[in-house]
Amino acid sequence: MTEETVVRQGVLLTEDHGAVRVLRMNRPAKRNALDTALTTALLDAMLAADADDAVRAVLLTGEGQGFCAGADLSEFAELTPANQAAVLRRAELTARTQLLPQKLRKPIVSVVRGAALGGGAGLAIGCDMMVVATDVKFGYPELRHSIVPAIVMTGLQRQIGRKLAFELVSHGRLLGAEELAGIGLANRVAAPDEVFDIGLEIATKWAEASPPAMAATKDLFYRVADLPVDEAMRAGRDVNAIMRGFRG
Repeated sequence: MTEETVVRQGVLLTEDHGAVRVLRMNRPAKRNALDTALTTALLDAMLAADADDAVRAVLLTGEGQGFCAGADLSEFAELTPANQAAVLRRAELTARTQLLPQKLRKPIVSVVRGAALGGGAGLAIGCDMMVVATDVKFGYPELRHSIVPAIVMTGLQRQIGRKLAFELVSHGRLLGAEELAGIGLANRVAAPDEVFDIGLEIATKWAEASPPAMAATKDLFYRVADLPVDEAMRAGRDVNAIMRGFRG
């Protein structure tokens, strides 16, 4: 085990394992539900990790028995049409945080135990890779609470087929580890006491790569996904030429 430094910051724990920055959501009594404080801390911590030259990879997980139960519904009493400015600020914060994992220059893996619901499910699959425990319960139950799974819908549709995506958002059906692996959302499945080490192994492997080459690989990977084939090939050609400058 590499030297570990743990920084306690209330709702978020930060641990450095060598060049891997571990971000651990820390509201276990609330199943790490995303209130404004945790969402803000998570956004800031991801940006800080991306800006830190000593960090080469990121691991996102949750403290306790669950990954993240989604939005903290207790905040919804304040987020009403009468408080429109607060509603818009919260929506913008949520959207930025959900989008950020794929925008980071550093690769990020999610390590998921227990519940990964709603916004928690969105964060988990928004990472570049995902490791799940055999006790995972993954899904989008928002409609059961008369909430539209609006922000998480974009990432879900881009990663699985539309029919299954609509079933998940309209029925709220939960997926287990085997099904997540079968549809390609989970890269690895392991026992609950093993998932963190597997996620750390993945992140440590990333950390061995050249940071400029890794950043260019990640950027190109997501850019070509949304481009027509000809444009995607041209983008690849340009990076192919540029990358020769990465090698010493």
